[in-house]
Amino acid sequence: MKVSSSLEVKPLTGSCGAELFGVDISQPLSAASVKDIRQALLDHGVIFFRDQTLTPEAHRAFTLLFGDLVSNPVYAHVEGFPDIMPVVKEANDKYNIGDTWHSDMSYMDVPPLGSLLYAREVPEVGGDTLFSNMYLVWDTLPGPLREMIDGRNAYHSDRYLTSRVTERNAGRSSKIKLDVQPSERLALHPMVRTHDETGRKCLYVNFPFTWAIEGMSREESLPILNQLYAHSSRPEFTCRFRWRKGSLAFWDNRSVMHYACNDYQGKRREMHRTTVAGTVPR
Repeated sequence: MKVSSSLEVKPLTGSCGAELFGVDISQPLSAASVKDIRQALLDHGVIFFRDQTLTPEAHRAFTLLFGDLVSNPVYAHVEGFPDIMPVVKEANDKYNIGDTWHSDMSYMDVPPLGSLLYAREVPEVGGDTLFSNMYLVWDTLPGPLREMIDGRNAYHSDRYLTSRVTERNAGRSSKIKLDVQPSERLALHPMVRTHDETGRKCLYVNFPFTWAIEGMSREESLPILNQLYAHSSRPEFTCRFRWRKGSLAFWDNRSVMHYACNDYQGKRREMHRTTVAGTVPR
């Protein structure tokens, strides 16, 4: 599909994801190109660029076209670039990060709009990332479950990461900060979010960070939450992206979840991630 600029958009699946061609994101872009890229993001939830050569400075500059940069409060950053997060798995690491279906940093009062992940070194095979369209998840949720959760809020917490820093850092090269704040980050968000640009409803809960439904204990919440998690990961809602060096994925954190596959033992993978500031979920 051609758009108003020289950009070409090729959908990846019927549910979400599209590859974008005809643009060098390391160079200054026209207002028309930026508008078309943003529209592609809104239309497809996650967009992919191939064969890009990005320095950290260029990565930051491209990200800033879509909003302010946000630093990850839990993980360490690239030296000299406090708003770039290294996502690295060394050949001798047992675990990666992001190996659960999740929405980035939903434990923040103001979660990010999106994330931009750039491949600096990838294995020949393995290390794919999956994405799930949370609009479709909500649209296809059984009626009784929709009625149960629509209009309700849930607590999101960072305790999945910060309650076991030593355990998580063992076997992982992407480290949680040792001086991460001792108090829990806890945010209350609607379980069904209305996207602030498209106006569409989508499910907004995720396994590692959604802790409990407001007014219910965690034990009371889990049977409902587990049903939502199982529905969210159905294959027909997803796309799978196979990385190459120089690829960049830009996903809308408000309307998709993602999952990082850990199927490349003995191989090295290095990515850089920037994050765009978002708005309070409504």
